[in-house]
Amino acid sequence: MIVPTNLVLSVALSALAVGSPAPGPAAGTKMKSALDGKSVSIADVQGKAGTLVVFTCNHCPFARGWERRIADLANTYSKKGIGVILVNANDPAKYPEDDFAGMQARAKQLGLLVPYVVDETSGVAKAFGASVTPEAFLFDRNGKLAYHGMIDDNHKDAAAAKSHYLKDALDAVLEGHPAPVAETKGIGCGIKFR
Repeated sequence: MIVPTNLVLSVALSALAVGSPAPGPAAGTKMKSALDGKSVSIADVQGKAGTLVVFTCNHCPFARGWERRIADLANTYSKKGIGVILVNANDPAKYPEDDFAGMQARAKQLGLLVPYVVDETSGVAKAFGASVTPEAFLFDRNGKLAYHGMIDDNHKDAAAAKSHYLKDALDAVLEGHPAPVAETKGIGCGIKFR
C-alpha cells in the first residue's frame, strides 16, 4: 500500500498541547513578511492580551474558503491587543501560487494589517506540529496555548457557520478566560513541507 506523503507527515507530527508555551526557537525565527519585506518573528508580534498564529497558504481551497474570515479576525483583534501573524510554510516548488509574489498579492487583496510571512524551511510549522492549512494556534496573555484548531465549522459559507471556535476563543482570551472550546480537529490541505 502506498501512503501519501502528506498523510505520513500529518500522523508523524504532534501539535502543541493546550496549555503549552510556543516553541522557543520557532517563536524567535525571523520570517520575511509579504506586507513590507521586513523580517519578523512570532515573538516580535506578541500581544499584551495574547498571540494568534495561523498557518495558511494561497492555493488550498480550505484556506481560500476561510481567508476572508481569517483576515477580518486578524485585522480586528490585532487592534484589541492580540498579536497576530499568518505563516505560509508551503513549498512553492509544489504549489507556485504559494510563492512570495503570490503572498504579496494575497495580502494586498485581503487588506491585511498583520504580517503574512514565509516559513522558508517549514521549521516553524514543524515545531508547532501544524499539519494543515489553515490551522490556528491562539496563546493567552501568559503565553500558554488557549486554542488550537479550525476557524469555524463551515469553510464554504460564513453565513452558515454555527460554531465560531476561533472568534469565541479570541473573545475569551481578551477577557482573561479559558476558550469555550480549547481544541478542534484541524481541517484543510496538508502542509507541503520543504
